[in-house]
Amino acid sequence: MTLRLALVLLLGLWPACGWAGALELDFMGASTAELENPHDLKLSPDGRYLFVSDVGNNRVAVLDPDTLAPISAFGADHQSGTHDIDFDAMGRAYVADTHNNRVTIYEMAGAAATLVGRIEGRMRGPEGVLAHPNGRIYVAGAWSGNVVAYADGMAVGELTGLSSPHDLALAPNGDIWLADAGNDRMLLLSPELKIKRELKGAPYDFDGVRYQDVLPDGTLIAADKNNHQVKVIGPDGALRLVLGTGDPGKGPGRFRTPEGIEAEGDTLWISDSGNDRVVKYRIVKP
Repeated sequence: MTLRLALVLLLGLWPACGWAGALELDFMGASTAELENPHDLKLSPDGRYLFVSDVGNNRVAVLDPDTLAPISAFGADHQSGTHDIDFDAMGRAYVADTHNNRVTIYEMAGAAATLVGRIEGRMRGPEGVLAHPNGRIYVAGAWSGNVVAYADGMAVGELTGLSSPHDLALAPNGDIWLADAGNDRMLLLSPELKIKRELKGAPYDFDGVRYQDVLPDGTLIAADKNNHQVKVIGPDGALRLVLGTGDPGKGPGRFRTPEGIEAEGDTLWISDSGNDRVVKYRIVKP
């Protein structure tokens, strides 16, 4: 059984899909896998697997994206405090191995992973990683307060002066959205790590914004951890939707310290981190 939530949005949400006015989200269910404080989520390039950064278990858990049933896991023998995962154009996985102060690199064969390399230096406590189409790997050092760009394993660019930066997400034009969590703001960066835009204060009122995804039209979906909410922001910067009451809870439209976001087509996955689960919604055209 699914539960449908009717949510009133402003005109202009997801205009590329022709969606406007009232948006309905079908709550499709929640995972029952043994997760502990799951963080960011990423679909495999072929869409067959949902990879979950399973922080408390020091691993990447692999779920069926349709049923949320567990399939496998990897990394528990060498990762510590796993926070994020991304894939490059060749299908290699890059994992933020946070407590080891590195990004680990894997060759993938379906859901099976083989450790083949690592990125280290210039950052500490990485909690966000982005494999950019330009070939660079961008890493957010939450403990070092910076974002570092790497090419062939060498640091080639850096943005400093941040506070506990977390997720990095690719915008449609190649720019990069960064959750600057300790400063309660979202930053839009150029690939050269120049700040182009800031979302802060009213009406967003972020409190520890952590991870996000970007839709093809530029709509931003962000997990606002300490507000126990998920926020949808239009390409124009308008706040389109707040999902969650602001108080911790469990159930349709309720979260406890949500962190991870992944969107693909009409499906939205969210890490309901404080409830140790992943929840799934279907986005329904009215």
